[in-house]
Amino acid sequence: MSTVVFAGFMLASFALALLSRRGVGTQSVQDFFVASRQFGSVLVFFLAAGEIYSVATMVGFAGGIYAKGPTYGVWFLGYILLAYPLGYFLGPRIWEAGRRFNAITLPDLFRGHFQDRTIERVVALTSILFLLPMAQLQFTGLAAALRGLGWQFETLHLVIIAAALALVYIMIAGIRSSAYVAVLKDTLMVLAIVATGVAVAQRVGVTTVFHEAGLQVSNRMDSTQLRFAMSTILFQSLGFLAMPFGAQMFFTAKSANTIRRSQIAMPLYMLMYPFLVIASYYALSQHYSLNSANEAFFVAANDLLPPWLLGLVAAAAVLSALLVLTGMCLAIGPIVSRNLLPGVGGAQQKAAAKIVIVIYLAVSIVMTSATPTLMLTLINTTYYGVGQFFPGLIAVLFSMRIRPAAVTAGILAGDGLALAFYLGRYDLGGFNPGLLCLVVNCMVIAVLEYVLRATRASGAVRS
Repeated sequence: MSTVVFAGFMLASFALALLSRRGVGTQSVQDFFVASRQFGSVLVFFLAAGEIYSVATMVGFAGGIYAKGPTYGVWFLGYILLAYPLGYFLGPRIWEAGRRFNAITLPDLFRGHFQDRTIERVVALTSILFLLPMAQLQFTGLAAALRGLGWQFETLHLVIIAAALALVYIMIAGIRSSAYVAVLKDTLMVLAIVATGVAVAQRVGVTTVFHEAGLQVSNRMDSTQLRFAMSTILFQSLGFLAMPFGAQMFFTAKSANTIRRSQIAMPLYMLMYPFLVIASYYALSQHYSLNSANEAFFVAANDLLPPWLLGLVAAAAVLSALLVLTGMCLAIGPIVSRNLLPGVGGAQQKAAAKIVIVIYLAVSIVMTSATPTLMLTLINTTYYGVGQFFPGLIAVLFSMRIRPAAVTAGILAGDGLALAFYLGRYDLGGFNPGLLCLVVNCMVIAVLEYVLRATRASGAVRS
């Protein structure tokens, strides 16, 4: 029964992808990647949620609570909640800048404002470097989800199938497919999480589960954990707005007010997190022998839900992984074809981006199979890298006259230091390395901008 329900939901997702093509005709590069800036509040809302709440929500958050207790969830919830009001105020400015510069990618904004190809290429290359491991995260989460539900697949076979499905969604209608399928994906994900939490409450009782779990995990944060939580909340809420696929999502809206309305409703998704905590605590209280903490939510679901609901949970997990995977592809493809390949325009950009997407998926498959440890290490640096775009993005959004050389140097300094901190595993007293690197980034911009202005002023006086 679970397989039948799962297959039914997957077929429904393909029907929605095909429906997204209705009345569109031949898609231009603008329509394929940013829906010709035509999405209303509902589609922007679901598209944004589809990119934010991936399979990592069901796997990583629940697994973190299972392994480290409730203190793990503080920074995870905090940075998302802070990102929403920032998105309310800055998201419309990102949209307006995108319209002004006819942007499809984040590097387009930097090129349009700074009128400099060097900073465009630096942002493009850095985006690819730090987003590349994200596909492996989805593959890993998907494998953990299906194992927790008792579905056994060879990892390589599962990764190939997932990549093929993501490619089909993309080829049908680009970002329009993602938006339509996201409606189904988000509905299933919320239903799966709530159903599992309610099943725990009915079977065992919330009080009992919390008491049993409280005997095994700490409910208190020490000073180091508190510093990490607070610094991570601040840094990742800023980095969230600088994510290349996040900017692309804003570009799809038909107006600035569309973004404001979608951001107002986004915190409603946070209501599902208590149910995730309950499911994680149930797995703790039952003393399951898990292959990984990442399986905590799915083992609880497998133990408590009827087969037809397990099919729904499996579909929610698979679609959650595929939607974020398509988002990564739709971001990286045009970054390469528009911002790195010289002399490619119009329909050629779209064709070149599709080739890049196929290559990206193939590389992700190889790296997932050959060097999973390296990829998982790099995933932890994703926010460290893209977060360094934030000062330059602010300069773009507020039309600040800052020299591109200063912003470029700041990005390179922040990214280089972030990699050094992470790979060297330095003890920073609990502070998020990315936030310290962002401070250095801003200092480099300020100092270099001052020096360049002073040099120019001095040269003008002598002449």
